Amino acid sequence: MSELDVKGGCLVLLAALLWLSNLAEGGCSAKCCKGRDPTCSSTDWRMDRVFGTCFCDGTCKHTGDCCYDYTQECPAQSCTVSEWSPWSGCALQCKPAYRVRRRSIEKEPKNGGDPCPPLEEKAGCLEYVNYQGQYCAQTHGPAFITTLEYNKERRKRDLSTESDAAGYCMEFKLESLSQQCTMETRPYARWMQYLREGYTVCVICQPPAMNRDSHSCQGDGTDFDRNKILHWQAVGNSRCRGTWKKVQRVEQCSCPVVHSFVFT
Repeated sequence: MSELDVKGGCLVLLAALLWLSNLAEGGCSAKCCKGRDPTCSSTDWRMDRVFGTCFCDGTCKHTGDCCYDYTQECPAQSCTVSEWSPWSGCALQCKPAYRVRRRSIEKEPKNGGDPCPPLEEKAGCLEYVNYQGQYCAQTHGPAFITTLEYNKERRKRDLSTESDAAGYCMEFKLESLSQQCTMETRPYARWMQYLREGYTVCVICQPPAMNRDSHSCQGDGTDFDRNKILHWQAVGNSRCRGTWKKVQRVEQCSCPVVHSFVFT
């Protein structure tokens, strides 16, 4: 064998070793990265069957330049969060305010997984006991209303302090409402979207919103006739407000759930 043949064979062997080395170092094994990272790359086949520089970062699926084994080596992991905490008390007493609940991140998203959802939610509320423990429900002024779900939670919390008053239902015909009601999209305020002019709605008056002396709720129209224009406001969005006329007072509400509310 000539010296030229030996040198040629060595070059072929060296090229093969380099090729094998590239194969061993190629792909995404142990190279997964968060976000867009130009250094998180290899020289190998891409998922679109093009050989060259490919990536193993969190955005390569969007840019279309992932290495062929990205899905196996860097599986997507969506964000996971804890359960919601209990709702807090109202931020203020004796006036419309908000309550808060929170959750925490248990696992951060990886490799293009779904991002984390909101970690905090706020919803309207109104408490009728001040910081000194004094009852402060009023009988005059606009009616403050919210969803029936809030009433269920409130009754569970305040069961031991409620009076024996059974409560009642007031029916109203909506005369007007602000545009902000129909634009509300927050999860615990979407009930405002069901308020519509001309519709009849039912509003429950129960403790603790019921005044202990008058046994009525603020703005329920008890002292006015059916032609009186009365004002209401949604708790949780002070810009969602309008007017209505009293239809009748009944013992039990019979409106559809989406048109049934509670004096807050």
